[in-house]
Amino acid sequence: MHLKFPAAAPVALAFACSLPALALGATAHAEAAPMSAQDIVTLPRLGGVAVSPDGRTAAYVVTTTNPETYERTRSLRIVALNAKGTPVRALPWDGVSDPAFAPDGSLYLLSTHAPGTDAADGATTQVWAIPAARIASADASEAIPAIQVTAFKADVAGFKLSPNGKRIAVWGDIARDCPTFGGCKDDGNTALPGPGTGRLYKDGAGFIRHWDKWETPGNYSRVFAFDLDPRGKVMGAGHALDGDPANGGLTGDSPTKPFGGGEEIAWSADSNAVVYAARQANRDEPLSTNLDLWWAPVDGSAPKNITAANKATDTLPALSPDGRWLAYAAMARPGYESDRLVVQLVDLKTGRHRALAQDWDRSPGSLTWTRDSKALIATAGDVLDTPAFRIDIATGKVTRLKLSPTPREGHIGNVTPLNGGGMVFTRDTIDAPAEIYVAGAGKRGRRVTDIDASLMAGMARVVTTRFSFAGANGDTVWGQITKPAWIKGQMPAILYVHGGPQGSFNDGWSWRWNPRVTASQGYAVVSVDFHGSTGYGQAFTDSINRDWGGKPLVDLQKGFAAAAAMDPQVDTANACAMGASYGGYMMNWIEGMWPDKFKCEIQHDGVFDARAMAYETEELWFDEWEHGGHPYYEAPQEYEKWNPVNHVDQWKTPMLVVTSQHDFRIPYTQGIAAFTALQRRHVPSELLVFPDENHWVLKPKNSLQWHETVFAWLKRWLRPQEDK
Repeated sequence: MHLKFPAAAPVALAFACSLPALALGATAHAEAAPMSAQDIVTLPRLGGVAVSPDGRTAAYVVTTTNPETYERTRSLRIVALNAKGTPVRALPWDGVSDPAFAPDGSLYLLSTHAPGTDAADGATTQVWAIPAARIASADASEAIPAIQVTAFKADVAGFKLSPNGKRIAVWGDIARDCPTFGGCKDDGNTALPGPGTGRLYKDGAGFIRHWDKWETPGNYSRVFAFDLDPRGKVMGAGHALDGDPANGGLTGDSPTKPFGGGEEIAWSADSNAVVYAARQANRDEPLSTNLDLWWAPVDGSAPKNITAANKATDTLPALSPDGRWLAYAAMARPGYESDRLVVQLVDLKTGRHRALAQDWDRSPGSLTWTRDSKALIATAGDVLDTPAFRIDIATGKVTRLKLSPTPREGHIGNVTPLNGGGMVFTRDTIDAPAEIYVAGAGKRGRRVTDIDASLMAGMARVVTTRFSFAGANGDTVWGQITKPAWIKGQMPAILYVHGGPQGSFNDGWSWRWNPRVTASQGYAVVSVDFHGSTGYGQAFTDSINRDWGGKPLVDLQKGFAAAAAMDPQVDTANACAMGASYGGYMMNWIEGMWPDKFKCEIQHDGVFDARAMAYETEELWFDEWEHGGHPYYEAPQEYEKWNPVNHVDQWKTPMLVVTSQHDFRIPYTQGIAAFTALQRRHVPSELLVFPDENHWVLKPKNSLQWHETVFAWLKRWLRPQEDK
């Protein structure tokens, strides 16, 4: 069926990089230094955020990077949410993460060591707590009398406190046949039979590697529940919540790997049960998107799969504070990881189940209840923004909230509803990293932290402009231009192509593929949310299926031209293109199908040969869905239609290839093959290989090297006169 998305008249919305004032309100000037590779690596980074039960205090973690050694340190900070001047206190405890408040106001978190000490060799990550009284008074000059809540032999990967504060759920990698959390000698991994170092995977193993790790059959991320004594420490052996595999229990990871976390685990309001998301680990797991929700009593009795009827994804469980409702998000199509997520509501009193807001054509990325249990707050991509929405559970009415202090909403996250209808949340944009905000009921937010705001205000400004145009099939497609504010004439253009492909280069901050830092080198960065992108309705997202090199390429071609027509500073005649993952695939595709446009390309972790990819990647459900639901051997024509390797004879654009040896999603051999093709055709090219990174480049020194290598490549081809 041909899908038609009505084209809108061209639209352009410009946003200068400006930050709401917090005590200073500084504005960057033209003579300020542009953002550099060193800056993107060393700027402080906001981590976990927790809000106290009374809504007066937020605890959060900030990661700082030593600008000389590039070692990173996580520290704990406290901010008063309702005080004038929003004072911030740094507490003397480094190496912490995952803060969470208990109902009595005490603060729980993860650490390998007590405050004021260094982690011992071999120390494991455990749960610790700071008494409520010390949260209110402690500062950097005082020692913190922390309580060690857990003392397991195994690492605690995460935890959730029960609503009554008397229990805790913890999770970590534990042998499936071990009845206690890390209390067994054997880790359960059956892939290392010895006597050598070889891994042996038996028939029907399912995943043998996933994302950046080799699989450990027999060892899984498992959830256990424990009671807490009056001091807040765990007591007793606790209970595993995955049941007996021989009697319908779960064998698999919860939270799911590689990216699942606390959003997949929730307590019942009465603190007697935990609901978690998981997928069965078996032969079919690499083909399955069938995440289910399991209702697990904390007394260790058998858990129940409460979404067994749905063979697609069920996730984001959220139980209402009044104990009446279970909300979650569900997909409908098995095997499709980017299907629309529809909010589901279960009445725990009557058992009635219904889809909520069925006509809302967006996919929530988070769900949380208002304090009065009358509504859900969801975040979801929506035409370059990621705003928060209020969903009324009685009527299903969806209201887009205006939480940003400016008309530009940006990316909203970590929403915590407060009594009285207010909210605490984080917000970031292309211009600046995340900060914490607080908003009264029905009001816009007020920033209460200054983690990066002043630092960013001291850098040379960039300007981001949103635009729309008629793309493939005449459909409306959106994009953005980010450029330096201090350059008055034309500047070289860079086409940024996002990954996914079901994703978006939206108005949000990223520590990788950051438009601001690239633009700050003197370029106009153009991004286009081509067919297949998210935030524009499910039909638009679906439209890339079996069409990887079709409509998206048309959108990129038309969008790049539209940007130049709208903004005469964008010099598309002096341009390079760059992208990662699907964006890297598109670089390989452009090499053969649009070979005369760009002076250079940067291809990061892109598919070069679709046939090899079909047998090398790990999450087979993705690759097969994108090619009509077939493995390669059943429908080779589906893969070969859009296969870059078939057009190597047209390659001539200089290319920098980046890949990493721990990338199991698009294995590094794809990058080596692309580089070999370039070298064989005598196309100017370079290959950057990271032996210790995955699909993303995350380590500080590696990130610095990535940026410096990319910027040097762009300069070589776009501004060669500066090297003379």
